[in-house]
Amino acid sequence: MAEITIQVLEGLERGRVFESLETPVTIGREDDNTIQLNDERISRFHSKIQEDDSRIILTDLDSTNGTRVNGRPVQLRVLQPGDQVAIGRCLLVFGSNQEITEHLGINPLRTQQDTTPAIGISAGATINLQPHADDELELIELFPAGPPELPSQLTALQQAQLSDLVSFIHDRIGSILHDAHTPGPADELQRSAEPGIEGGVESLIELTPELSAEGPGNQMLVAAETWQRLLGLEMELAVYLRSIAEPSESPGSNG
Repeated sequence: MAEITIQVLEGLERGRVFESLETPVTIGREDDNTIQLNDERISRFHSKIQEDDSRIILTDLDSTNGTRVNGRPVQLRVLQPGDQVAIGRCLLVFGSNQEITEHLGINPLRTQQDTTPAIGISAGATINLQPHADDELELIELFPAGPPELPSQLTALQQAQLSDLVSFIHDRIGSILHDAHTPGPADELQRSAEPGIEGGVESLIELTPELSAEGPGNQMLVAAETWQRLLGLEMELAVYLRSIAEPSESPGSNG
């Protein structure tokens, strides 16, 4: 019986890590599921993850709104560490930090500095920061008036801690943007030389136009390990947000 790890990247349960779950694992809105997700767009019993011949299989249980893996709707899918599973408005990542790092073949000391969870993606994935490109789901700007004000009357220690946190985020995003570049002939040669093997890892990831610093409609490319750092940063922030909202709960635990 296999044991799996699921990390919650987006949704009301964001920041939670469900570790050492014995298969089969069910995901849905009901209490009887192994992983319960509070979202009205999720069916009572939405998806199932089970082991078959040493492979991990995801099955959509005829849910109302479907299940997506790496942006694509699926009924059945062999999961690879780092696959992003979108269920309703929730975005899950399959695999533990170590499993994803080993699958990507990346040195965690170089890319994560032993701090950020090693979130990654599989080959052929269409990258989206939103769980769904759903026409029925209107995406609303969370802070339309701009960034919120910083808290006032902080102690010296709190000021230092806040400064360290913002500096960490600023440094990590800066390093990711520094690696992004527009496609060139060398990129096309590199892509053509790499066979599209199921379960493999592409060395270059195409960012969506919304992320492009060159403006709408232009493509920007980053290395797979760079994209992994970006998703890792988002998971790190999700853990921070959860620990702030629920300080009594251990950050990143499955409760």
